[in-house]
Amino acid sequence: MPEVNSDETTGTRPMPPQALREPKELESHGDLRVDPYYWMRERDTERVLDHLRAESDFYASVTRPSLELRDKVYEEIKARVKADDSAPPVKNGPYFYTTRFKAGFEYPITSRAKLETASESEQEVILDINKIARGQTYTSVSNVLPSPDHKWIVYGVDHVGRRFYDLYFKNLETGEISGSVVPKTTGNVEWADNRTIFYTLQNPETLRSERVMRFDFVSGETTEVFFEPDEIFRVHVSKTQNDDFILINTASFDSSEVHFVPAQNPKAKLSVFLPRELKHEYSIDFGEGSFYILTNWNAENFCVMKTSGGATGGAFGDAGFAKADWLPVIAHRSDVYISQLLLLKKQLVLGVRTEGLTRIEVIDRVNLKSEVISFPDAAHIVKLSSNFEYDTDFVRLNYQSMVRPNSVYNYFFETKELRRIKLSEIPTYDESKYQSERIWATAKDGTRIPVSLIYRKDLKTSGKNPILVYGYGSYGFSVDPSFRISIVSLLDRGFVYAIAHVRGGSELGRSWYEQGRMNHKMNTFTDFIAVTEHLIDQGYADPKKVFASGGSAGGLLMGVISNLRPDLYKGIVSSVPFLDVLTTMLDADIPLTTAEYQQWGNPGNKEAYAYIKSYSPYDNIEAKAYPAMLIVTGYHDSQVQYWEPAKYVAKLRDLSTSKNPILFKIDMEAGHSGASGRFQALKDVAHEWAFLINLASEPT
Repeated sequence: MPEVNSDETTGTRPMPPQALREPKELESHGDLRVDPYYWMRERDTERVLDHLRAESDFYASVTRPSLELRDKVYEEIKARVKADDSAPPVKNGPYFYTTRFKAGFEYPITSRAKLETASESEQEVILDINKIARGQTYTSVSNVLPSPDHKWIVYGVDHVGRRFYDLYFKNLETGEISGSVVPKTTGNVEWADNRTIFYTLQNPETLRSERVMRFDFVSGETTEVFFEPDEIFRVHVSKTQNDDFILINTASFDSSEVHFVPAQNPKAKLSVFLPRELKHEYSIDFGEGSFYILTNWNAENFCVMKTSGGATGGAFGDAGFAKADWLPVIAHRSDVYISQLLLLKKQLVLGVRTEGLTRIEVIDRVNLKSEVISFPDAAHIVKLSSNFEYDTDFVRLNYQSMVRPNSVYNYFFETKELRRIKLSEIPTYDESKYQSERIWATAKDGTRIPVSLIYRKDLKTSGKNPILVYGYGSYGFSVDPSFRISIVSLLDRGFVYAIAHVRGGSELGRSWYEQGRMNHKMNTFTDFIAVTEHLIDQGYADPKKVFASGGSAGGLLMGVISNLRPDLYKGIVSSVPFLDVLTTMLDADIPLTTAEYQQWGNPGNKEAYAYIKSYSPYDNIEAKAYPAMLIVTGYHDSQVQYWEPAKYVAKLRDLSTSKNPILFKIDMEAGHSGASGRFQALKDVAHEWAFLINLASEPT
């Protein structure tokens, strides 16, 4: 058994904590389940805290022999982080804003200057997050947002990890922090005029973003302007690219509705653009007298339409803009999924997906002539970057691949020149040593699944490499083949790293998402297994050294595959995992549950209950030989409550018939995103890599 420390006095191995068994009967639709660890939901009680402390002590004890390896891996990863790095300046009004890191510091510093070429000494520091984090064990700062006249900034601070942000205002002329503090927001905020912000509040229990507030920080007046009563909808505020309108977006996973108000008349009555409709998703932007709509109305992969004009920033009626009056701009394409729309004065810029890869299209707003911006690499990602200006002659993009670090480009519309302005410098990394590939596996129903791969060229040997397969596959979120500095430490030890682009994401369009949710959710799990088997069959992996990892909903994926095919994997890393799906989805008081009905189904329905139960990891643990597992979570996780992995670990230890270690690492100071700070987060990765490297080094 790897990573097990013997007691130096007795020579015996430490025993894992014996969790108290307190059976609780749970009955729905005539089906009785018994949960021996339901009591772990009692947040902040002594018996829960004592158990979690015991788990932490056990983890520290059994992994003590790996301290040297962990430190080595951490130092390797840290050495690839440029100590004093900065982002390219971004024009926003009269200033060029940038963020930078200083050697030895965890958090970024935001600065600005009137000239793009200003040196660091010529820049004005407007916020140093290192000072905010001083003396804190956790710090997260939401958007640093300048007011329209650039005399103030608003920013949110969370020192717990539950994603409740207090908003602060800083006067950039005097450097003083205003006494006006807006507590416990979501961190989502937009300036209207120079004294008014719109922001969102979450329900304190369910954490659903449900209210939009308006705050005049000069007068101190706070007004609720929108409340979303439907528990499957969540609200978000944004602003049109030309700054004319504040947008209030309320959406479920398959329906949306947008309200708007003139930014310079923030107390005006809200207008609805189009009342919500079942399974109609849309978003809007505004420019040159027309609203532009990204919509899936009769367009599964989305199309772009616009209103016929007449919008001047004044008041609107309650009826909205009828779809019958919309004009087509970019037609629906069955093989192209439109995921992003940037509306500029003279251009439309689209972020799209085709064949599982991203690309950028630039369309002239007058003649609709289109240009596709091309990039190399078999597996890559290109996306819109920070673009604040409406009237501009270029668009900023980010490009990277599994082999190439992130590059920032400006694409100039007139000359069609693609100019690289920043290449992320990765010390000690030589991209010529590594190879990426794009291959396809076949699922059990015949569907072709894209797979992205990277390995070190000189260490790749057919059928003999350890492999780490990563997956997610939920919420329509696409896992793109991006560059990860931490993966290099595995590649340099002979690992192949693969991303399984399973159904449930949107890599191959909207249908890819639909085929991996609700009563099609099992496709996500069987796709991942099919990809793993294909990688073994094609010689990318030693069948005795196959590993898997995933987090959050990807942790659910890890839980299911360990139940379905424990024989296929030697080790699994599962981060902040969603594991007790059925019990959680039956409890509407748990944060975010009701909004999730459109992902997993509502188990109040008997058929949905049965389907969820068929794969819910906690409910399907059986007496079988499970692989080695490392489960990682944070006590303050607001997305997946700590008790899900805690219960799962206890039950898994009860029933696993193997001697493989089941380890539970819980950070009592962190939330869903793990530790804060750029170097602290790397220490968490080093724990995971040490676990995998130890397992891979065992004799087969």
